[in-house]
This record gives sequence, structure tokens and C-alpha cells, in this order.
Amino acid sequence: MAICSLYIVGCEEQQPNSSTTNRTQVETTSTPLSTTTTLNATPSPSGSVKTPTSPSTSPTISPVPNTTGNSKLNQFPNLPRLLGKATVVMKVNGSPITIELDGDKAPISVGNFVDLVKRGFYNGVSFHRVVRQPEPFVVQGGDPNSKNPNYKGQLGTSGFEDPATGKPRYIPLEIQPQGAKSPVYSQILTEAGIAVPPELQHKRGAVAMARSAFPDSASSQFYFALADLSFLDGNYAVFGYVTSGMDVVDKIKQGDRIESAEVTKGLENLKSGQ
Repeated sequence: MAICSLYIVGCEEQQPNSSTTNRTQVETTSTPLSTTTTLNATPSPSGSVKTPTSPSTSPTISPVPNTTGNSKLNQFPNLPRLLGKATVVMKVNGSPITIELDGDKAPISVGNFVDLVKRGFYNGVSFHRVVRQPEPFVVQGGDPNSKNPNYKGQLGTSGFEDPATGKPRYIPLEIQPQGAKSPVYSQILTEAGIAVPPELQHKRGAVAMARSAFPDSASSQFYFALADLSFLDGNYAVFGYVTSGMDVVDKIKQGDRIESAEVTKGLENLKSGQ
């Protein structure tokens, strides 16, 4: 499994221990865009990385989703949201990838993504991270610096800057547990005391927001899951699935670019932030 940030600040490959490949461990620093979120398959030699408590053993985990408090969508009035479904078609290496987005279960994540597609933000952006060895993991893109072929810095550390404000736009971690009426915001499910899995899970073809260790640090970077990655469920926000063109995703190489991205259905469901 890959030892790297899903926001991508650095990446090192490590052969997973077969007995621990389903364990997720997080190593953090303090600043959102320079934070490294490490998905370890084996414990850290330094002992600084803690394994999350298993829901089956923690007395604080509730089997019933809590849909109050952090679950309220109106906490984020300035962010775009999409209530309903939408379809985006990306073209990579001359071939289409069709993505069905679920704004009913991830309205802010979908709204943010659709808004960026509408702006043409992803056109020309490259996939700066592709991890297939020692086993299929993710294909990740969305750093605006990757549009510049002469950029010499480290890719994976930047996101969308709203021209209206001149500031980066971040969105909250957004995960709807099974049986809940609305998402939980700004917390991974275990920290929210929820033991049930999310409605939108990391199946092969899932599309999810990349972020740093800080929960509300997602911006424009996203990833395709190349395999079922259940150990990420409840920790990262899935907001859609590839319904056609997964064979195209499977062939993406690091440095390949999104030639175009277009909202083909559901744009009328997009609501701008206040």
C-alpha cells in the first residue's frame, strides 16, 4: 500500500504486511496544505502513529448515526452545493470517462466539483499521482500548478483559489452514514461516534476528495479508486462513481492530462454560495 498523503505532499511506496492491509493510520502536522496524511499498512517504527480504535471494541462508538450538530448543511452558506444528481464527462488521452455524482448524499463535495468543472478549472490539469504497485490504489489529480509544464515545485500541495475573493476555497469533510438523513461534517465517522459504514463507499471506480490531515482541507484535488479500498471508508469523502470509461482510468499514467471536463447533466441543480 502507498505510504503517502491523499493531498500528496510526498509519496513513498512500501510493501504492505498482508495481516494489516486493512488498517488505516494517520500521521499529521499542523498546517492544512503542508500536512501529510499517511495511509500506512504497517505500524510506524517510531511509534508516533496510532491505529484508530476498532468500532467493535470502543465503548464510545454508537451504532446509530448521529444526524445532529455537525450534520447540518446550512453551516456552510458560502459554498456551492448540488442537491440531486449530476453527470460529468472527462476526456483523458482522447477517451471519455463518465462520472455520476450524488449530490443527495454529498451536496457540498458535488457542488464544489461541478462548480470547478463549470469554470473549466480541470481542463489541462494533470494526474500527478498514480499508484498501482504493489497493488492498485489511486489515480489523483486536481492541483492547478500541474497545468504549467515548467512548474518546478512539488505537485499536490495546491488547490482552487476563488477569483472573487482571492483566497483558497476549502470544503468540509462530508460523509453520510448509512441510515442517516444527512451527512456528518468536519469529522471522520469514528471520531463522530458512528460505527456504521458510509452510504458512498470506496468501491472500485469511486471518486473522492483528496485532503490533508485536517478534515476541512479539501479543495480541488480528487482521486479515482483503482480497487475496493474499504479501509478509507469513513475517512475520506466519496461523492460519485465512474459509470463508463474505467478502462480509460486504468490506463492513466502520471503526467497525463484532463483534456476537457464537462457537466452533461444536472447543472441546473447547482446552487452558488451566498
